[in-house]
Amino acid sequence: MKKTGKIIKVFAPATVANLGCGFDVMGLSVAEPGDAVEVRLNDSGLLKIIKITGDDGKLTLDPQKNTVSVSMINMLKHLNKKIGADIILNKNMPLGSGLGSSAASSVAGVFALNELMGRPFSRKDLVPFAMEGERIACGSAHADNVAPCMLGGIILIRSYDPLEIISLPVPKNLFVVLVHPKVVVLTRDARAVLPKQIPLKTGIAQWANTAALTAGLYESDYSLIGRAVHDHVAEPPRARLLPHFNELKGMALKSGALACSISGSGPSVFALCEGEVIAKKLARAMKSFYTRNNISSQTFYSKVNTKGVQVIS
Repeated sequence: MKKTGKIIKVFAPATVANLGCGFDVMGLSVAEPGDAVEVRLNDSGLLKIIKITGDDGKLTLDPQKNTVSVSMINMLKHLNKKIGADIILNKNMPLGSGLGSSAASSVAGVFALNELMGRPFSRKDLVPFAMEGERIACGSAHADNVAPCMLGGIILIRSYDPLEIISLPVPKNLFVVLVHPKVVVLTRDARAVLPKQIPLKTGIAQWANTAALTAGLYESDYSLIGRAVHDHVAEPPRARLLPHFNELKGMALKSGALACSISGSGPSVFALCEGEVIAKKLARAMKSFYTRNNISSQTFYSKVNTKGVQVIS
């Protein structure tokens, strides 16, 4: 079957990594924002990024250095194949936002090519290729963004060697609110402030919360979910990098949020809510909070996205 000229467009959603207590091992997918990637096969035998929008010229067109194509390259190496394709990347989320921007590009690229090739890999099997895109972006091939982006829902990474990804239940009335303040928090700074060691007492509290969050998801126990999303490790030092974070968190909890914490390494903040009414109200309140503090922001709210990356045309 002739495949040259075949074209596909996919949407890969933003993600929230860590979920407070699940530092580097938990994440969830949301409905928006996200990246759209268009891939058209050709007979050149080379991958070429022909256009990027929404990045203000910050991203490279070099396929060896952009996450959208690095994941594709790694898949093709595994298959020992050469395939030509033109790639258009539409960045519809802020860069460096803590919303899994690089993961979305990586997932979208490898998922699109896999579809065009007749799906030689399952979604779960594509995750390691997408992780290589993350390695290019931040120096570490982690899965707490790429796995929920690829698979949807809420995920737990039990192990990296071997990679073991567990999909957790999603309570039907669980909503996520995201607010992205237009402030800069460099990933290297967010990593630099993390403690190199933690007291045993702190570790025990963190492990207990991670286990409790998992139990809360299985039981659809919203109160337990709220009590469990409490980060003893990363949030305290990183909060100092985010203007007014503690005030914002306090306001969110008083306004009906089950929990509130930093999305990934920040500066975005997420809140979990029971029901759309509270989520919509909280999204407005969080945006107003930043406006009062002379910080522009974007807000989004949705149920947990259980579908992950999807073909849109």
